[in-house]
Amino acid sequence: MPVKIRLQRHGKKGKPYYWIVAADSRAKRDGKYLDKIGSYNPNVNPAKIELDIDGAVKWLQNGAQPTDTARAILSYKGAMLKHHLAGGIAKGALTEEQAEEKFNAWVEEKAKKVAAKESKLSDAKQKAKEEALAAEKAVNEARIAEATPEVEEAAAESEATDEVLENATEEAPAAEAAKEEE
Repeated sequence: MPVKIRLQRHGKKGKPYYWIVAADSRAKRDGKYLDKIGSYNPNVNPAKIELDIDGAVKWLQNGAQPTDTARAILSYKGAMLKHHLAGGIAKGALTEEQAEEKFNAWVEEKAKKVAAKESKLSDAKQKAKEEALAAEKAVNEARIAEATPEVEEAAAESEATDEVLENATEEAPAAEAAKEEE
């Protein structure tokens, strides 16, 4: 029975979520599978991949052929490297300790690269937020500056009206007093 390591699509329309499975190559894409060895979520940045590396290596050693996308994912997570190192152990080129040491060094280096990418993305996101805030402040200041002359004119008009009313109220008793004297 030819076995493939491939992606099985789940999730809703426009939001794919994949299981990484070992399945008979004659089975439907989303049909029966032999073993679920991980999951892949491309909707987040960086993509979230959970993988049972030992399970994937077991299937690779038993002859399972990964599809192109599955091969890229297995390589990204280190399953292909671990399979390669297991072949070196079987041939006697490496000891188990040396292979484990090489694999752990590779995993640490990969973790540093992923952490650097995540920090770069978060920095870019923060910078975009700051730029948007600065642009919004500039627009608000422009609106305030545009509205300020109208407010000043209205204030000047209201002050003039207040002065006229004050003068009128001051002059009215004087005018009445003048009329009474006559």
